[in-house]
Amino acid sequence: KNPIRYVDMTTLASARLRVTGDFEAVFADMYSRGVTDGLPVIPPTEDAVRAMLGTHEPDTLVAMLPPERGPATAEKIAINAVMAGCLPTYFPVVVAAIRAVAEPKFNLLGVQTTTNPVTPVLLINGPVRKALDVNCGRGCLGPGARANATIGRAMRLCLLNIGGCPPGRSEEHT
Repeated sequence: KNPIRYVDMTTLASARLRVTGDFEAVFADMYSRGVTDGLPVIPPTEDAVRAMLGTHEPDTLVAMLPPERGPATAEKIAINAVMAGCLPTYFPVVVAAIRAVAEPKFNLLGVQTTTNPVTPVLLINGPVRKALDVNCGRGCLGPGARANATIGRAMRLCLLNIGGCPPGRSEEHT
């Protein structure tokens, strides 16, 4: 019996994943669909996506992400932030990061379609870094800080799932 059933949401625009408790099957299904970075993800349930959105309107367009010019709406960004393991308090930083990399000066199309191993780096400063407990000191690029790991991962999942450039297929867009 398949523990996964995709149905249309009545209150959000995206399809919903219903989980019956078998996390391994859920991850295997999501992996086979190519919506993960290879690591396990948190299933983006409607309740979790709503909590991530907070007061953001789901249909707010934040950016168009290359190479497929996928519309990065608040809802789509929230889905990827949930999958990455972000806390809802991280969401404004994820939105700001998506907005920043979508600026033409950043050349996200080049980042998304190169065959070289590149990825954006986020620098978070000001009071928000302390409020979110972003590690800005020793070991900041290593394991152990949830904010550091999940904010960057949420951005990467957005680039993968919304931008439409999964690893190994960049040549199709050059």
